[in-house]
Amino acid sequence: MMVNFVLRTLLVISLCLAPVLYSPSYAFSHDALKKELKKAEEKAEKAKKKLELQKKEVDAARGKISTEEEIEIGGNLISGLLGAAALVDDADLQRYVNDVGFWVASQSRRKELPWRFGVIKSDGINAFAAPGGYIIVTLGLYSLLENEAQLAAVLAHEIGHVVRKHHLKALQKTMKREFWSDLTVKVVSDGSDREKMRKLINAGVQLYTTGLDREYEYDADLRGVVLSARAGYDPFALLDVLTTIDSINPESKELTVMMNTHPSTSDRLDRLAAKMEGSMDVYASGQSNPERFRQLSGSD
Repeated sequence: MMVNFVLRTLLVISLCLAPVLYSPSYAFSHDALKKELKKAEEKAEKAKKKLELQKKEVDAARGKISTEEEIEIGGNLISGLLGAAALVDDADLQRYVNDVGFWVASQSRRKELPWRFGVIKSDGINAFAAPGGYIIVTLGLYSLLENEAQLAAVLAHEIGHVVRKHHLKALQKTMKREFWSDLTVKVVSDGSDREKMRKLINAGVQLYTTGLDREYEYDADLRGVVLSARAGYDPFALLDVLTTIDSINPESKELTVMMNTHPSTSDRLDRLAAKMEGSMDVYASGQSNPERFRQLSGSD
């Protein structure tokens, strides 16, 4: 009987002391486990970054440009292209052009790009794009437009160039693969290779003075029509814009750059009309919004 009492007493005491006796040991094991888990996470993160860097290097060696790199290259190019050409000082106009541009770009397969649109102070009749989603329209061309559908058509043509990466492809043809291999890794890491970026900008500026491959322009015309239709605009608006441009004296100084960098307007009209014949009639009731265009463009 006495033995049972002693055993029960010892059991109660051991249970009471258990937290004191085992907690420190348990706490030590828990802290150690947390440290090991943290080390494992850090190691995994380093391995992930290493793999990402290796992938970028492999892609660069193959001449493949990531979206992040494309946007950075496009930003540098557009800065070099604009030079002294300033944006038109009209916040409402710029906002309107961006609204239309964003809506049209959202119909493309690259809607995730950070699209940027602008109208610059230039009497020249032209529009151009840079990789990554940068679109510029000259005031000279904008002033020729009669409605929102025509604005959408012009922007859609340039969006088509970006979606198809026409400028990047043209630059890759003119510059050696080794150039891209060195440049792209540095663009992502720290952007310190200023000399290579300067060469790229110069090559880009030269490209904009000589123009893209004519087939790229025909392709952008057709894709622009499709994007306009998807966005709910009259798909024949681009034909209207080209017809207006074709009516201008080709010797006009306002058309110098466009004539030097694009196929003849008559050729573009003929090719586009032939491609559209019978296939776009169902979309002919698309919106033009002339009233909104005049109001938001300050034409009234």
